Amino acid sequence: MDTMRDRFISTASRLLDEEPRLAVVLADISADGFAPAARAHPDRVINVGIREQLLVGAGAGMALAGMRPVVHTFASFLVERPFEQVKLDFGHQGVGGVLVSAGGSYDWPAGGFTHMAPGDVALLDTLDGWTVHVPGHPDEAEALLRDAVAGEGRVYVRLSLQANREARPVSATDGFIPVREGRLGTVVAVGPMLDGVLAATEGLDLTVLYATTVRPFDAAGVRRAAGVTNAADVVIVEPYLAGTSAAAAGEALADLPHRVLGLGVGRAELRRYGTMGEHLRAHGLDPAGLRERITGFLRL
Repeated sequence: MDTMRDRFISTASRLLDEEPRLAVVLADISADGFAPAARAHPDRVINVGIREQLLVGAGAGMALAGMRPVVHTFASFLVERPFEQVKLDFGHQGVGGVLVSAGGSYDWPAGGFTHMAPGDVALLDTLDGWTVHVPGHPDEAEALLRDAVAGEGRVYVRLSLQANREARPVSATDGFIPVREGRLGTVVAVGPMLDGVLAATEGLDLTVLYATTVRPFDAAGVRRAAGVTNAADVVIVEPYLAGTSAAAAGEALADLPHRVLGLGVGRAELRRYGTMGEHLRAHGLDPAGLRERITGFLRL
């Protein structure tokens, strides 16, 4: 199976042939993959080098000129480092574009904390009007990217090396997809966390919802799922900062007695490089860690 990043490169390269408004803006990351597209469309595949503030500013300038920019690099260099440009050049100027990240929270542990971005979605939550997609499979990444390019709004597509074994049919307009139904609580699995959540909740009488579009948050879907259980207890398992969506879930359940547990990447920096699997275990996001924390919270 190709990675989400591989699929992004091949899909965006094809879309450049199909969409004359589309432009891809790079900051060295993935430039080799886009080399054939750059030769075919030298005026619409722009590599600004390792200048992330310029990367975002150039993309917003293209949007002001009527183009649909796809702006790409690692998440830490796309959202965190040039956050002022994301805030002002896209948001304040009221233009649309597609930010596509790679690297996730700890895809390349050897790169150290400079190449990790567990807080990217929480940071974008401070801004208005962003749609956030977190696909769990390369097929889903392609579908959500095509939806994003076809639109006009501000969209963040968060790609990762971590992926579920099977794709599910998703679109940008989908709410959270019911995967299992149960009576003792609701677990929302975001993007690549689904396989681990399904393994962790095997044999438990729980509803599992699958989320690939987390902003806007599917309040109605969470409310609907929680309403058929014996208690409005909701666990949200996200592949980024723990608790990022806890407030949104609380608002969805505001008129019901409820409890919300946000599971994800902890705030403490893990200073050993390790592997992706070791980071998952350290944050309690492997199936064993998830089962212990979910059953403890739900008193199962």
